[in-house]
Amino acid sequence: MSFFRKQASPPDETTSKSSLGLRINVFFFSTFIIFCVIIIRLAVLQFVEGPTLTEVETSRDTKNVPLAAIRGVIHAAGGEELAYSTSVQSLYITLTKEYTAKTTDKATGKTTLTPEAKAKGEALAARLVEDFHKYGDPNAVQLTQEDIIDSLDLYFKKYSGFMARRIKAGLTSDEVAYFMEHKSEYPGLEIVEESSRHYDKDTVAVQTIGYIKPFKSSSSLDIYKNIQSAMKKIDADPGLSYKDDEFVGFDGLELQYQRELRGKNGYQVISVNPQNMAEKVEEVVPPVKGNDIWTTINKNIQLKTEQAITDQISWLHSHSVQGQTHPDALTGYAVAMEVDTGNIVAMASMPDYDTNVWTAEKMDTDVWNKIMGNYQNGTITPYSSGMSGHEFGSTVLLGSTIKPLSVLIGLNEGFFSTSTVYNDKGIAYFGKNDNASVRNASGHVYGSMDPARAIEKSSNVFMVDMVGKKLWEKYHNSGIEVWDKYMKEFGLGVSTQSGLPREYLGQINYTNTEAAGSAQAALIYASFGQQGRYTVLQLAQYASTLANEGVRIKPQLVSKITDSEGNTVKEFGRQVLDEVTTFDKSFWNEIKKGMNSDVTAFTDFPYDFARKTGTSQQTDRTNKNRDNGVFIAFAPRENPKLAVAVVIPEGGFGSNSAAPIARKIFDAYDWEYGLDGVPKKNVKSADSAADGANAATQGTEADTTGAADTTN
Repeated sequence: MSFFRKQASPPDETTSKSSLGLRINVFFFSTFIIFCVIIIRLAVLQFVEGPTLTEVETSRDTKNVPLAAIRGVIHAAGGEELAYSTSVQSLYITLTKEYTAKTTDKATGKTTLTPEAKAKGEALAARLVEDFHKYGDPNAVQLTQEDIIDSLDLYFKKYSGFMARRIKAGLTSDEVAYFMEHKSEYPGLEIVEESSRHYDKDTVAVQTIGYIKPFKSSSSLDIYKNIQSAMKKIDADPGLSYKDDEFVGFDGLELQYQRELRGKNGYQVISVNPQNMAEKVEEVVPPVKGNDIWTTINKNIQLKTEQAITDQISWLHSHSVQGQTHPDALTGYAVAMEVDTGNIVAMASMPDYDTNVWTAEKMDTDVWNKIMGNYQNGTITPYSSGMSGHEFGSTVLLGSTIKPLSVLIGLNEGFFSTSTVYNDKGIAYFGKNDNASVRNASGHVYGSMDPARAIEKSSNVFMVDMVGKKLWEKYHNSGIEVWDKYMKEFGLGVSTQSGLPREYLGQINYTNTEAAGSAQAALIYASFGQQGRYTVLQLAQYASTLANEGVRIKPQLVSKITDSEGNTVKEFGRQVLDEVTTFDKSFWNEIKKGMNSDVTAFTDFPYDFARKTGTSQQTDRTNKNRDNGVFIAFAPRENPKLAVAVVIPEGGFGSNSAAPIARKIFDAYDWEYGLDGVPKKNVKSADSAADGANAATQGTEADTTGAADTTN
């Protein structure tokens, strides 16, 4: 069988030509579209994204290097400079690549400077040593070639390649003149004005003023953690960047007002090469000087307070009180607070130290060992602020200083009235079947007494029977919350709102009913001051609240902030925190009448004043009781001007250990400001001037008489 296939007809020539033309047209049209897209994209890059890309490219080619601002001054109330900065000239060198060229050993993988770079670095260091020796201060510590090599940081262990290296601070005028004249002979040399921090050599309220540390050593504080995080942002303001070696506030007012005191850093815009090495300085933005802080602390009152504590501690070591000396009284704390303004005129934590040790190039171990126990503010914290002989901190039990408030609570709760008569038998019983008891100090029996006399005589048993037990009977376990509410209204167990960093809120023991034995026992012990440890600043605020009849005001440590030109930026005034309005006026009259403890140190005090001594007992590690001296007072009793709190751990009775210090504080305040509104220093000056005028008049009269006699 055979098959025959029909031969296909040849393609149509016209159709083929038409298809080829279509393809060519599509190709050219596509090419046109692509070129249009490219042109549009180029236009977008040029006119829309161009500025942004230019900025990004610039940021790759330049780096911002901060220039530290001069820190503001911390003044005393009278204008004295307690912390201040002086301008110093420092020599910086920004390395160029020929000083940092490196080579890598293929066998070991170790990177070292090339012989040429090493030789250049050593030659530079040797020349600088020679220049410093020739033009520098011959009495200053002389830098060695090794010191300068270390500062140059040729291996970038401390700084990035583009960062300027500080070689020497505190240049002499001769050094500045020489290096400015020969600037072109040194790689990237700059003379930069910086500041050096100093503190008053009189050591005025040093723990309150605080101290500074390098920024790179301050990352433990939240404020600087936040700053470090902000600095990492791409769009961060270079003026807010910190230098690693820049000193920043680390405690006290230096820390509290860090942002105000610091000002704003300037910066250099430095162009860098692909190896991140500096090429040249493109722009310099100068720093803005920090603001000045004006404290409320009166330098004269502060120094007299510090001296009074030191003298009293020494006196307690050598004089017998209640039959014994007190050699373990090693520390003392005092706060003086104006009743009407809240201004803190004195805040002393003794012993103190010279804060200038923090600004030294390096703190020696022996220096640290001397200050490590007392460099923090003992009036606001018990930590690293001094210890008595048996390691008691600055926060001690209130003792009898709580009794004015105990009586107020009893009156307000209706447990008794101002005319109630109580028979003090020297002992009070409580607990199940009255199996526990409390006695008065030294076993005193006071007999009949009203609430005011209970405060004056410091009757423990009155507080137990008439306050502690009755709170339990009325509220049972909830009595703890009732007591706590009253405490906090008077500033005990809450922040004083002073703003000082590391402020301790106190130790509240009455909430630990298990340790006390029961809720009733906790209230019993709290009623006469054995269930709460508070700071001296809290005690001063408490005394001020009593003086203000229930109005708790903020302790003010700063009166104003001024700029570098002296213009006032911000002022601080009286600020009310709480106000207790439930107490009747008669209640206040009663407790003020009762705040009348017999205190020998005030025998000749010219003002009627309210006071309460306290002796809080604390057990040492051997379970032996030790007496802490506590004293609060405000003067005058009517229209009070100043409230004072003093604590002497292991000082014995408050009337003998703490009260004499308070007397000297009141006297110092009376001299400077006047407890009656008339500064006695002005009266004394006026009297002296009058005496001088009288003497001069008498002398003139005598001369005239003598002349007349001669004539006759």
